[in-house]
Amino acid sequence: MNEHLDSLAPTAIWRHFRTLCNTPRPSGHEAALVEILEAWADERGIAHDRDAYGNLRLSKPASPGREGAPGVILQGHLDMVAQANADKPHDFTQDPIVTRVEDGWLKADQTTLGADNGLGVAAALAILGDDELVHGPLEAIFTLEEETSMGGALNLAEGWLEGSLLLNLDSEDRGQVYIGCAGGADVVVEAQLPVESVGEDEEALTLSLKGLRGGHSGIDIDKGLGNANRLLVRVLRALDSCEVRLVDYRGGTLRNAIPREAEAVVMVPRDEIDALRSRIERLEADMRRELSGVDEGLRLTLEPCATPREEALTRHASRLLVAALHAAPCGVERMSVEVPGVVETSNNLGVVSLENGRFHLCALVRSLRDSATMDLAERFTALFELIGARTRVENGYPGWTPQPDSDLLKHFCELHRQRLAVDPEIKVIHAGLECGILGGKYPELQMISFGPLIRGAHSPDERVEIASVEEFYGLLKALIGDLAEGTR
Repeated sequence: MNEHLDSLAPTAIWRHFRTLCNTPRPSGHEAALVEILEAWADERGIAHDRDAYGNLRLSKPASPGREGAPGVILQGHLDMVAQANADKPHDFTQDPIVTRVEDGWLKADQTTLGADNGLGVAAALAILGDDELVHGPLEAIFTLEEETSMGGALNLAEGWLEGSLLLNLDSEDRGQVYIGCAGGADVVVEAQLPVESVGEDEEALTLSLKGLRGGHSGIDIDKGLGNANRLLVRVLRALDSCEVRLVDYRGGTLRNAIPREAEAVVMVPRDEIDALRSRIERLEADMRRELSGVDEGLRLTLEPCATPREEALTRHASRLLVAALHAAPCGVERMSVEVPGVVETSNNLGVVSLENGRFHLCALVRSLRDSATMDLAERFTALFELIGARTRVENGYPGWTPQPDSDLLKHFCELHRQRLAVDPEIKVIHAGLECGILGGKYPELQMISFGPLIRGAHSPDERVEIASVEEFYGLLKALIGDLAEGTR
């Protein structure tokens, strides 16, 4: 599968990426890939071990005469976001990712591509497999479950890593180097809401919102993209005068992906259905105008529900739930003053569901300030307490404090200037790189993050610019070689 990847340059990195595409690896299902990488390391005589959580480390001693060079750690995560278009059957635990080349970009067939962070992993493997590269001591650390919980980094063994310089290969912009990132936390809200029997004068209808682009809940949060949960709740709120009652709701699949689709089953008095349809048409037109030029595929439909329903939320519970969701923070909360143009604090209404009165919400709060992360999470708690819901904050991880004067950053910038005749942009990213967590466990590490040009991460539109991969890999090889020469 994906044989065409072997013909792309540089060959070493694309052959490894082909292995990753052919090996299913959604979060929580990385075991098969770990075994494949261990077998590859055994064939190459590369040492490997795992920590108690299952994170994988591959180690290679320095080239002769370079034993005194600083140890370099190449770092990435093995898992990928599992997202497919609604009409694309794909089992991410069983099926390979099918790729294609189009206009200089590598894309997948209506699923996420896994370039995030598969190309970083592939680059590290290519470095380890290069017998001609002169290098100092090398380690490659591959973490688990980054996309769902940062579990691998949070549980990474302390005192395990030996290097002093860490190159995180999980960035997605050409010509940029990252030196800081946001921290974050999951906010989980749950409630058992009262239901009552459906009235004889009510009819079950399915209200669907589809066609949005989706995207990364950190990197793309300021792009003006539509959030399917936010928009469908807006519609439900606007339909309040039609005596609508919620039966079921499903919106979004991942807390770190801006949801593209949402669907609600509602009970509506039959004599209100015509008014409901008319209002939905106007709402669709309004939202399409608002998203014009940014996210133009929105479709809002109302169809008869195929499955008979016997119960729905009480009218009071339905109104309270919709009101709370409508008031919940969503999107950019504050822009940074210290880092102009960068989002400081945001929230993504990632996953919302309602079934048999059981309500569940998982939002992802991010901030460059840990105190702001917890404050926004507390606002969720305060809001949903008003409807009797239980809220918990979990999977919290710290931000990565920039070190703009580090020797590693200076060396990278000099090398970038020499090779590409331009200075790299030094950036702080509103996304959850693992560097903040690793820095907490290994405070003496100098760290930077860079990578190829990836767009549409966390959505089926994910794609990578092929030319940028060669540029990225050339920089990585040159940096490792220069560090071995002691020129930093």
